[in-house]
Amino acid sequence: MKLITTAIDYTNGAPHIGHAYEKVLADVLTRYERFAGREVYFLTGVDQHGQKVQQNAEKEGVHPATYSNRVTKGFIKLWDKLDVKYDGWASTTDQRHITCVQAILQKLYDDGQLYKESHKGFYSIRQEQFLTDRDRNDEGEFGPEWGEVEEVEEENWYFKLSDHIEWLRNHVETHPDFVFPQFRRQELLNALERSDKGDLCISRPKSRLRWGIELPFDTDFVTYVWFDALTNYISFAGYQAAENADLPVFEKLWSNTTHIIGKDILVPPHGIYWPIMLHAIGFSDDDMPRLLVHGWWNIRGEKMSKSLGNVVDPDQLADTFGADGLRYYLMRDISTGGDSDFSPERIIMRFNSDLANDFGNLANRTLNMTKRYRGGVLNCGDYDDELCLDVRQVAEQTRKDYTDAMNGDLPHLALEHVWKLIVRANKFVEQTAPFTLAKEESESAKLDAVLYHLVEVIAEVSLLIAPVMPQAAANLQDQLRLTPEQRTTLLSDMAWGLLPTGHETGKPKPLFPRLQLEEETEG
Repeated sequence: MKLITTAIDYTNGAPHIGHAYEKVLADVLTRYERFAGREVYFLTGVDQHGQKVQQNAEKEGVHPATYSNRVTKGFIKLWDKLDVKYDGWASTTDQRHITCVQAILQKLYDDGQLYKESHKGFYSIRQEQFLTDRDRNDEGEFGPEWGEVEEVEEENWYFKLSDHIEWLRNHVETHPDFVFPQFRRQELLNALERSDKGDLCISRPKSRLRWGIELPFDTDFVTYVWFDALTNYISFAGYQAAENADLPVFEKLWSNTTHIIGKDILVPPHGIYWPIMLHAIGFSDDDMPRLLVHGWWNIRGEKMSKSLGNVVDPDQLADTFGADGLRYYLMRDISTGGDSDFSPERIIMRFNSDLANDFGNLANRTLNMTKRYRGGVLNCGDYDDELCLDVRQVAEQTRKDYTDAMNGDLPHLALEHVWKLIVRANKFVEQTAPFTLAKEESESAKLDAVLYHLVEVIAEVSLLIAPVMPQAAANLQDQLRLTPEQRTTLLSDMAWGLLPTGHETGKPKPLFPRLQLEEETEG
């Protein structure tokens, strides 16, 4: 079984387009695994602890749990709206998680991997971390990205990260598939070369932060985000869970794990801290998860941020373009691992050109012609020519190319291949002119063949797009009147001839009505 996880969302604000992209990507890859006939488990959730949650709750005069639970509901509501179907939900306030975290901390303490030390330095309240001189800008100052910075002197617990740096460097060098894509792996190796080989502060005194998981061996401290949020990947996958914990069997689930994360949290959290944490508690090299690192959605080349006022609300986009319209845009317009510029013009173009014109129009006119000329009943017939053969060959190549792209975690490329088949089918309509063939009795066999090829193509497309646009796929399959067995055809079983002679299609309805957005006018 494969485990697919996303970075859990910090309950300190509303979800943005980057959150939506990551969750939709994980959902698409999960649905694809099932389409490919493989078992998969999708885990996501929320990080509910931390200083910023505590501070915002204090400002509102509520308990941190009340504040974080309210924010959590906003995330869950959006994932439901975007048709993101996860199998497991991680919440760091869950007692099962707390028990796991404290057991890990106790083991590391018993093994001599943790020590207590006083430290004086500059602390970023926004990022909740101590800074070093390497974090200063060219003017020798801590830039605005760190927010308010204060000088702090306090005693804390530290994890002996430095003991494991050489192991990690060797692991990354000898496991080329540890990080995808490859250029992100090189970024991690470069970071390891620059590493100051220091140890990791993993606690906060309760005098400053109460809202966290208490250290089992020193109750004056709570653990910081690294041994809290990161541990969700194994705590909710069943690591050392009690038999009655209602969690998966860890040994079955963890053997093939992919973490989907943004590039901003590759170094240091997921690329350095997390594998070293796993190594320190006894995970072997073969037990290390794979990191699938995606890029950012930018606005005119700048990262989206609240401070810049350029955050795009996915909830509003879903209202305008529908869940499937937004999911298609997110998966089509960014290459896995790279950055992409969000553009209102491009999402409108993708919707109206790709979905309404290319795909929606092909499906609608195919079903309309089939209903008008043949009462919706298909006939494979014996007629064949070079145009029909070419359509079948393009369909076969599409299945192969689509499989390769999705197996490589490249849904944008998979969609590109599917659209080549859609474009070929639209050209096939123009080449064969079924509306003209219908006027000639002598062309009856050719018309049967043309209509069959067109309906077969859109049936195959409905299966291929289902991981990305599940509702549109289901709606088209309803119009095609596919049987439950046909709807659940596995990718490996797909072949020309999904629909038999005598299959009757239903009434066509537009899948993606063209958007008519109001244009801005002067005055």
